[in-house]
Amino acid sequence: MVGRGDSADLNPSVPIKLFSAGTAGCVADLVTFPLDTAKVRLQIQGESKPLVKGQRATYRGVFGTILTIIRVEGPRGLYNGLVAGLHRQMSFASVRVGLYDTMKQLYSRGSENAGIASRLLAGCTTGAMAVAAAQPTDVVKVRFQAQVRLPQDGSATRYSSTLDAYRTIARDEGVRGLWKGCLPNIARNAIVNCSEMVTYDIIKERILQYKLMTDNMPCHFTAAFAAGFCTTVVASPVDVIKTRYMNSVPGQYSGAINCAFTMLLKEGATAFYKGYVLEQLFHRRGRLYSSTGISPFTATEYIRQVYLSTGKACL
Repeated sequence: MVGRGDSADLNPSVPIKLFSAGTAGCVADLVTFPLDTAKVRLQIQGESKPLVKGQRATYRGVFGTILTIIRVEGPRGLYNGLVAGLHRQMSFASVRVGLYDTMKQLYSRGSENAGIASRLLAGCTTGAMAVAAAQPTDVVKVRFQAQVRLPQDGSATRYSSTLDAYRTIARDEGVRGLWKGCLPNIARNAIVNCSEMVTYDIIKERILQYKLMTDNMPCHFTAAFAAGFCTTVVASPVDVIKTRYMNSVPGQYSGAINCAFTMLLKEGATAFYKGYVLEQLFHRRGRLYSSTGISPFTATEYIRQVYLSTGKACL
C-alpha cells in the first residue's frame, strides 16, 4: 500500500504525457483549423504574381478570407489538409509539450527549481525533436491548405488525398522533399518554444508562487494568453517564410534565405507579416485558446489532473 505522502508525488508517465499532449493538440486543431487555413492563404497571396497598385486582393482580412473560401470552395475548403493536420498534432504536439517537463528535469539535473537556461534548452530541444518527427505531415498540411478547391469545374488538384500527397512528394521530390523547410521550421520553433513555452511555464509558476490564482483553468488561460501574445511578433516573419518554402515547387527557391530575399525584393517588408492578425489571434493556440478554453497547454493540464486525481483515488 502506498502512503499519502507518496500519492502526492504521483506523476504521469512519459507515454501518458505524450498521449495527452497529442490529443489536446488534435482537439485544438479541430476548433481552429479554419483560421490556420485562412492564415496560410494570406501568407502565400501575391507570391506567384504580386498585386499591382490598385488591384484588389483575393483574400482580405480574417473574416474576408474565411468568407471568400466558403463562397468559392464551400465550407469544406476551410478544412483542406485536416487529416495531415491531425497527423501533425499527434506527432508534433505530443513531443513538444509531452516531453518538455522530462527534458527540463534532464537539463536541470532533477532540480525542482529549473533555471531559465534549462528551460530554454528544454524548449529548443523538444521543438527540434518535434519538427524532425512531424515535418512530412506539416509539408502535406500546408500544401493542402494552399490548394484551392474548385469542385464545380472539375479541375485537377495538386493531390487527390493525404496518402497520395505523401507518395507524390516522395516520388517527385525524393524523400528529402517530405522534410522540405525543416531547418527554417526548426528555427521558427526554437523561437516559439523559447518565447511561448518558457513564458507559459514562468508566468504560471509566478502566479502560483504569489498565490494570485490556484492551479486551475483560469491560471492556465492567463499563462497561455501571455505566452501566445509574446511569441507572435518575433515568430511571424519566420512562419511566412516557412509556409512559402514548404509550399513551393522544386526549383522555385534555392533555399529559405533565397525565399526571404525574394519576398523582400518583390513584395517589401510587409510581406513578412501577412496573416499577422491571425497569428495574434491564435499563434500556437495562445490568445484565441485562452478565450475558448482549448489549447495544448490547458487540455494537457486538464488530462494530467484527471490522471492524477484518478491515480490518487486508487491509492
